[in-house]
Amino acid sequence: MGLLDPVRAGSAVEAATGDRALLQGMLDAEAALARAQSALGHVPPWAAAEISAAAQAERFDVRDLALRARRGGNPVIPLVSDLTAAVSGEAAPYVHRGATSQDILDTAAMLAVARSLPGIIADLHRTAGALGRLAAEHRETPMAGRTLTQHAVPTTFGLKAAGWRSLVLDSADRLSALRPPAQLGGAAGTLAAFEILAREPGSGPRLLAAFAAELGLAAPVLPWHTLRTPVADTGGALAFTAGALGKLAADVLVLSRTEIGELAEDAGGGSSAMPHKSNPVRAALIASAARRAPALASVLLGSLAAEDERPAGAWHAEWQPLRDLLRLTGGAARLAAELSEGPAVFTHRMAGNLGLTQGLVVSERIAAELSRLLGRGPARELLTRAAHRAAAESLGLADVLRDEPALQGLLSHDELRELTDPAGYPGSAATLVDHALRRMPAGRTQP
Repeated sequence: MGLLDPVRAGSAVEAATGDRALLQGMLDAEAALARAQSALGHVPPWAAAEISAAAQAERFDVRDLALRARRGGNPVIPLVSDLTAAVSGEAAPYVHRGATSQDILDTAAMLAVARSLPGIIADLHRTAGALGRLAAEHRETPMAGRTLTQHAVPTTFGLKAAGWRSLVLDSADRLSALRPPAQLGGAAGTLAAFEILAREPGSGPRLLAAFAAELGLAAPVLPWHTLRTPVADTGGALAFTAGALGKLAADVLVLSRTEIGELAEDAGGGSSAMPHKSNPVRAALIASAARRAPALASVLLGSLAAEDERPAGAWHAEWQPLRDLLRLTGGAARLAAELSEGPAVFTHRMAGNLGLTQGLVVSERIAAELSRLLGRGPARELLTRAAHRAAAESLGLADVLRDEPALQGLLSHDELRELTDPAGYPGSAATLVDHALRRMPAGRTQP
């Protein structure tokens, strides 16, 4: 029910990957197989129509199928028995004709992927749109750039938001490139049973193409019972997406700390014990998904090493991790869209934090200017001494440099203050934002 998984609770992907939805996917595969065989003249049209009419998930007991699946190791075996019983005796021989359980379950899994991806990608595009607006608005808003947890040099909030957007678009592109394929190979991937039952040698590839077309899935070049590229690629793209959204979440969690206070979620979550708190719950849930996704993807990648023509265990291990990855990524994408569309940006806190080091944050800039005047070695020695004094005595770096004998007559106090003003050292941040915002989601053009 999702009690311990609020990331996916109530999301569209949760519904598309629920037990009943996956059962419907298996039934859709069975019905499509009968229709594809009928289109090639291998199954009577009336039988295909009867099987399709019976292939409705609400007619079957999901829990009963799950319990009976323990005997054969997968739920397709009892499902085929129940679907066969649900049609007339005349149509019964045409149910699951020539297929193996893996054909149906793999196809149902790819249907779940195909039905989940549009919603995930739409939420990613929604997130990218919101982040693009945020980046444009704050392209010149100065803030401290932080490396290894410490103030480094100034950056802009717009550049940070543009970076988040870039990762989101990378994720959308990877997911958009996926082409979930149907699976149909028979007992060992040779399509032999389909051809012998149809009394038409060589018809297997045509049936595979017709089957895929019935379902709106890609037609694979080969049956992929132990060639798990579709699952591994899907897992990799989903894990990348969860991690990319995790970067956004990680930054929001840092910037919303009380002592930093540069950013906040528009509607934070409350605390059961502390009424004053407004917790960054969306970011926290996205971060939880990012931490879980790599382990799930590793299971799918590990299943690439599947023995023989159909494996024992490797295939079975994929089922739940693939579903969990879809749900985590879909839930995280929904949360990211909500988070990105309304954060509170506290520019005064960004400016205040940027001034905490009283000019030390632009020591890189000053080092370059002093090297021009004094030479690299003397400049570094002077600046190191001045920085240590400024930190020890809580003085502004400009004031300390003003007292340095070596700089007398070279730089006025006003020039020193200008050099140590963090807002005057954004580099090419604004230009980089402009460059980044020219990128549009795949398949779209800039207006």
